[in-house]
Amino acid sequence: MKIATFNANSIRSRLPIILQWLEKHQPDVLGIQETKAQDEDFPCGAIEDAGWHVVFKGEKSYNGVALICRNEPQEVRFGFDDGGPADETRLVRAVVDGVSVVNTYVPQGRAIDHAMYQYKLRWYKRLKKLFESEYDAGQPLAWIGDINIAVEPIDVSNPESHRNDPCYHIDAHNAFLDVCSFGFEDVFRKHHPEEELYSFFDYRVKNAIDRNLGWRIDYVLATPPLAQRSISCNIDLEPRRMEKPSDHTFMIATFAG
Repeated sequence: MKIATFNANSIRSRLPIILQWLEKHQPDVLGIQETKAQDEDFPCGAIEDAGWHVVFKGEKSYNGVALICRNEPQEVRFGFDDGGPADETRLVRAVVDGVSVVNTYVPQGRAIDHAMYQYKLRWYKRLKKLFESEYDAGQPLAWIGDINIAVEPIDVSNPESHRNDPCYHIDAHNAFLDVCSFGFEDVFRKHHPEEELYSFFDYRVKNAIDRNLGWRIDYVLATPPLAQRSISCNIDLEPRRMEKPSDHTFMIATFAG
């Protein structure tokens, strides 16, 4: 089974790259974040015409999540149902070929003194409660997406300069690890324990890919029954080098069975 994730930074702008990547890699499920498209503007026809199933929830110019699957996903749900903001355009989950998949676009946080940073920390807490109330670490479960945290120094270039960044600050680090304590393993680090490889490269940084100046803020995380079946997990830099790319690129994990 192949499980992948990609922050598209506008699915309509990145549609040719996505369709080409799907054809080449043939994942069983691809989680998309930051689609930036209202539902009526989502290019579902082009995706379905290419032979894929897709579920999505979006809004104009902001947020938006989707799951693109080889087979029709089951038990599709969007957002939270805990009495707080539903955030349906930041979270989609489904069962794909017997594996539960939760695709999230975690808030970035803007700045550590900004209200959105506190919202981000609360978002992690809400997510952990969702996992605890509706899932079991003993079941095959994948948490994927743009998680907006570089958890270790090797996950960001020049880490010392980013200590007050909302995607590297200690409080966000701890909030993320608290969710992981539910029972998630970072599948990428299982296969690349010490490599400084990144999934996000800022448009504003000249030759960022060649200079390896970036962040690893996109993840495939898995509970033990799924993680132990992991064969590989890689970041595909080729799409980031293409014309009109997203600032993120694809991560894909392969599992036996």
